[in-house]
Amino acid sequence: MADKLPGCELCNNDGGEVIVSNDQFRVLLVDDAGYPGFCRVVWTAHVAEMTDLLPAERSTLMAAVCKVEMALREVMAPHKINLAALGNMVPHLHWHVIPRFTDDAHFPAPVWAAPARVPSPHTLAERCALLPVLRAALLLHFGH
Repeated sequence: MADKLPGCELCNNDGGEVIVSNDQFRVLLVDDAGYPGFCRVVWTAHVAEMTDLLPAERSTLMAAVCKVEMALREVMAPHKINLAALGNMVPHLHWHVIPRFTDDAHFPAPVWAAPARVPSPHTLAERCALLPVLRAALLLHFGH
């Protein structure tokens, strides 16, 4: 398996604000105004699928995804958490961990669907105000 693939967006760019990083993965806070708290967990080495990893690596990656989910639930108190590992546009193994709210732009559809409503700017600002607490919670869950 290649460590980095030339031209791969996630091999050559962070993909968001790096909160946690080690040799195996990085946890990112995505700058998405409509979805404060949207995170990604990106496997460091360039692989496309979960089965490209050894079983122990899969466990490590999923444990990281679960830690991100726990921090999001504690801080953001979403209605639901969406987990997605699509990779259709960027075939580098990564998980989206997205807090969902019944008043977000797309609920109950996926965040990539057509918007169903315009979220309240006040509500989005309240959720953005939680981001420093989320950063601290993520660090705590990863032992930093």
